[in-house]
Amino acid sequence: MTDTTEIDPFAALQDKEPPKPPRSQWLDVWDQFKKHKGAVFGGVFLIFITLAVLFGPYIWTVDPQNLDIRNKNVRPIWAALFDGDAKTMWSRPFGTDNLGRDILSNMIAGGRASMAVGWTAMLLSLIIGTFVGVVAGYFKRLDGVLMRLTDLFLSLPILPLLLVAVTLFRQPLRANFGPEGGMFILIVVVVGITSWMQTARIVRGEVLALKEREFILAARSIGTTNGAIIRRHLLPNVVSPIMVSATLGLATAIITESALSFLGVGFPSDFPTWGKMLADAVPRMEEFPERVLLPGIAISLTVLGVNYLGDGLRDALDPRIRGR
Repeated sequence: MTDTTEIDPFAALQDKEPPKPPRSQWLDVWDQFKKHKGAVFGGVFLIFITLAVLFGPYIWTVDPQNLDIRNKNVRPIWAALFDGDAKTMWSRPFGTDNLGRDILSNMIAGGRASMAVGWTAMLLSLIIGTFVGVVAGYFKRLDGVLMRLTDLFLSLPILPLLLVAVTLFRQPLRANFGPEGGMFILIVVVVGITSWMQTARIVRGEVLALKEREFILAARSIGTTNGAIIRRHLLPNVVSPIMVSATLGLATAIITESALSFLGVGFPSDFPTWGKMLADAVPRMEEFPERVLLPGIAISLTVLGVNYLGDGLRDALDPRIRGR
């Protein structure tokens, strides 16, 4: 027997279930980011080292500048176990230096100084580079001047320029802001104004491509001002390259500060940084190799983690790569 029941074509076209909400773009970014194992390691290690230098002094309360001559040159806990010397190794797990200062507390304090310089200098270079890149890419009459200025800064030898700037401005800043504060301002400003060029070139390229898109032309056609177009349309669309450039800028700032401290032109000699700890450990590196390894590994892992984080963010934020 044939079924003659008529089927309503309109009812057949109706959805049986309510449509699902669209998937968040940030979930797609996270799915792509977590596939990059190195980027996950870099992000976790950067969070760990940042929290360690921020909250470490509240957990390990030993004064990094306290001199304990009776317990100088104490080996770290792993070296003491091999040597059979358990002298104060549990109270000084990373050992002490030739003046009896605790190396673990110096690592924490040095990391705090290096990370503070890195984050602040990175933000300064990011602000300068983004401003120059947006203005050069959006305003054609300023493009040539700003890009030639960028090329000029790129052609300068950075390390000699840093040494000259430190020599010229160190004493006035120390007199006005103190030894530590003056050097912090000087290093942050010098590193910031010598590392913005890559950000400016990247942002300029993105703005040149975006300003000819239809939504920018539509915004112009309804009378939107240039400032509003930059704030509402251009800056939100160049966040991805800015974030990637920020990670690379952080690594550059940490290395530059460590190099200045290693050369003895950074913070005062009694103020611990990772670069200063390396410089102090070099004369005794054959007898106490761990004093070189500890700050060296800290600098290397931090910079490596930041670079991996930048690679992961670049892959995750690029829609042409996402999903591969």
